[in-house]
Amino acid sequence: MSEPVRVAMWSGPRNISTAMMRAWENRPDTVVVDEPLYAEYLVRTGLDHPGRDEVVAAQPTWLPEVVEGLLAPLPRGKGVHYAKHMAHHLDLEAEADWTDDFRNVLLVRDPAEVVASYVRSREACEPDDIGLLQEQWLLDRWDALGADVPVIDSADFLRDPEAHLRWLCDWLGIAFTDRMLSWPPGPRASDGVWAPYWYDAVLASTGFEPYRPRAVELSEHDAAVADACRPAYERLRERRVRI
Repeated sequence: MSEPVRVAMWSGPRNISTAMMRAWENRPDTVVVDEPLYAEYLVRTGLDHPGRDEVVAAQPTWLPEVVEGLLAPLPRGKGVHYAKHMAHHLDLEAEADWTDDFRNVLLVRDPAEVVASYVRSREACEPDDIGLLQEQWLLDRWDALGADVPVIDSADFLRDPEAHLRWLCDWLGIAFTDRMLSWPPGPRASDGVWAPYWYDAVLASTGFEPYRPRAVELSEHDAAVADACRPAYERLRERRVRI
């Protein structure tokens, strides 16, 4: 039996990461896991997020246990494991060697759009909250190791989801299926317990929405947060997959 393909998709919040997880879960050969580092992150940082106690109770809070679960054998008939990760959940001061056991992909979005969306759900936003600084750190780390890690910009992706998914499946060495382009609306058993706080749009979705430019108005503080993350975004975007 061939080894399973284990995909780690690293993103920031308020991106298309949950819709991307829907696309992969709609494959009959794939198991998905939703933000497996979330509880560990909340316990380590002490942050108070919506549904914090539910998240901490629902997931392992010790990193080795999280990683063990990500590497566990797959159910019969499943050959792909897809993990949706938030890059800001990763502890950059701890060992990140465990990430090398996965086919890593970075998913990015313009920081002004991310911040504008983020502050509609949260009162405050700082540069470390939106994942781009951590994604640049990860890319630099993997580059130093000579790892092949693609970067996907969500704006490009939404202009042609099929072409990007075909490219990604080819890079992973698995067959593309058009089941990845649409899915039934509603919740999934695999959704994190935080879904009621964050997933309204995805729960109503049946596919990827076409890209449209966003009108962004930010406060002085929030504009400074976006500006602080822009160099990281531009570096990541330079490396994006071009279809």
